[in-house]
Amino acid sequence: MRKMLLAVALIGSSFGAQANAPGGPGCGWGNMVFEGKSGLPVHLVATIVNGTSYNKTFGITSGTNGCDTSVPLAYQGKNMLAQQGVLEEVAQDMAVGDGEALTALTVSMGIQPRDRGHFKQTMHENFNTIFSEEDVTADEVMTNIRNVMESDEKLATYS
Repeated sequence: MRKMLLAVALIGSSFGAQANAPGGPGCGWGNMVFEGKSGLPVHLVATIVNGTSYNKTFGITSGTNGCDTSVPLAYQGKNMLAQQGVLEEVAQDMAVGDGEALTALTVSMGIQPRDRGHFKQTMHENFNTIFSEEDVTADEVMTNIRNVMESDEKLATYS
């Protein structure tokens, strides 16, 4: 049960980990209608307006509706591995080369099913590089994972 909750938390955090202002800070009709307002209800309604009418998607692809794709994306949330117990479970699974936490990590990182076995094996082979110190932080682990992925021909496309 604990592993299932871990998998749900990892996958759920990946869905909630959206970039800050895709398309720019004023992108979409929802942002236009509720400009200057703040609070959870306003943000939810603006998101619904942008999502259900697909105007933000159209704006991003066409450069209209206040959308600007030249704005760099930024994520200001917490690293999913920093959640209580997640880093330890991923470390254990990575040390043996398989497990539910490592599988959940592959899914949350968008690794396609055909490449998941290779990802797990590569992470296992580079365990000492990824967990370079006993007190390594979640951010350092993610940076190390990305570095290992970038040096692998097959996984470089995901980093």
